[in-house]
Amino acid sequence: MTFLIISQILNGLGLGMLYALVGVGLTLILGVLNIPNFAHGVLYALGAYFAYSIASLTGSFYVAILIAPLLVVLVGFVLESKGVRRLYSAHHDYQLLFLFACALIIQEIIIIIWGTVGFSLLPPPNLSGAIDFGIIIYPKYRLALIAFTIFIISMLFLFFTKTNYGAILRAGIENRDMVKVLGININKVFLFTFGLGSYLAGLAGALATPIFGLTPSMGMDILPICFVIVVIAGLGSIPGAVIAGILIGLSQGAATIWYPEATNVVVYLMMGLTIIFRPQGLFGTR
Repeated sequence: MTFLIISQILNGLGLGMLYALVGVGLTLILGVLNIPNFAHGVLYALGAYFAYSIASLTGSFYVAILIAPLLVVLVGFVLESKGVRRLYSAHHDYQLLFLFACALIIQEIIIIIWGTVGFSLLPPPNLSGAIDFGIIIYPKYRLALIAFTIFIISMLFLFFTKTNYGAILRAGIENRDMVKVLGININKVFLFTFGLGSYLAGLAGALATPIFGLTPSMGMDILPICFVIVVIAGLGSIPGAVIAGILIGLSQGAATIWYPEATNVVVYLMMGLTIIFRPQGLFGTR
């Protein structure tokens, strides 16, 4: 039983860190641009499929992890500059419909290019196998995933707290109009924000491929969880998105031990309780 509990805690932590990456990306876009990015899930899926194709061509998983998220950034730039930017002054319904349509279109493009059959991608040879800790034997890749995502989130924290551009993004989340008054090119801020959110979604998708495999619907599957993270964290709270993602992952890991049928139910139960008892989210102020 001890082996099962420890392994599921680690599984939940790894899953939660992936959720945190995707959740932070969505929180950024929603907080700065004030747009519900319904295409965020398919950007996650594109990261996974790009990683699969690059790894197949180059034979290197690490090259795939490096390049795939950057390709997703290019897709994000196109979505923002050629589509979303034209709808900033429009009603939110139009923004929602546009991004939801983009999600469906991109999902169909994935099916056209890669087909309807799922794929799997093996971790690199040096991260294959498992490590024996005495108490448990745990896969190397999952441990590396936890360490790497912690590193990425730490770098994001330093970016937001120690750089001028990070300060601009934090200011944009709090008050976009004030950023405009200061003479900052808000279009560049929006483009960068959408690109950074896309990068985090693509990176999470690429990292998830050796664990979950690839299916055309994987983007739509993770999208509801992304919005649950935003609700639990509170609008615009980046630290809250990290903590909410980890909490959801650990909750699913715990549910797997005691009641496997409730692994998805527990996610929405947490959201419902948050809405009832703290509608602004755990760390939100508005």
